[in-house]
Amino acid sequence: MLRGLDELRGYKVLATDDEIGQVDDFYFDDQYWTVRYLVVNTGGWLFGRRVLLSPTALGEPGWAERVLPVALTREQVEKSPAADLAKPVSRQYEMELHTYYGWLPYWAGYGSPIAPSALGAYPAAPLVQEEPKRQEGDPHLQSVAEVSGYHIQATDGEIGHVEDFLAEDDNWFIRYMVVDTSNWLPGRKVLVSPSWVKAIRWSESEVVVDLKRETIKNSPEYDPSAEVNRAYEKKLHDYYGRRGYWM
Repeated sequence: MLRGLDELRGYKVLATDDEIGQVDDFYFDDQYWTVRYLVVNTGGWLFGRRVLLSPTALGEPGWAERVLPVALTREQVEKSPAADLAKPVSRQYEMELHTYYGWLPYWAGYGSPIAPSALGAYPAAPLVQEEPKRQEGDPHLQSVAEVSGYHIQATDGEIGHVEDFLAEDDNWFIRYMVVDTSNWLPGRKVLVSPSWVKAIRWSESEVVVDLKRETIKNSPEYDPSAEVNRAYEKKLHDYYGRRGYWM
């Protein structure tokens, strides 16, 4: 099932022996559009420290109770390598974190909810990442909270901004960006697949899509109160003439 990541903010994260804190943000891989970490605010327990947890540590979510259990103890989390989330997450830190918890590294092609080889209909080549340039080997991790609000540029002009991301709740693949077109089409929201993204201009806070404004204007409207089912997805992909990720 697809769930909005913004909706999951505030979910309680429960260790095997007590509560850890609440979901504050997510880090996703902008190369393969997969959530790699939950950012958990530990509140007063660890003096507001924020920690990164891999989705591989999650147990069966309690969606009705807004609870995400993890197969970790509070002591394990407390003694985990500290992260300075004011700076980009480095591969060195990721290696330290994965070694500490015993998680297999997703960047090696295994150990994550979805490995890079399982891209479905997504492009095999990475997107054009325009500024800032990364050093070779650096992770492609971006904050969902930060990218939400980025302007969406069609091939012939701006169409709105990123409002949310829809991800599968079993493998954490991001399937759609929710685009709010209120600055162009008042009150209308539409979905755009990551596979239709041409580039991300970090310095300008823009996501460039391979679509025209008029095409998006007439696309099937997204209703946040309704479940995104396969019938809607087929209608959306048929409209754009794009192959579905499930095929």
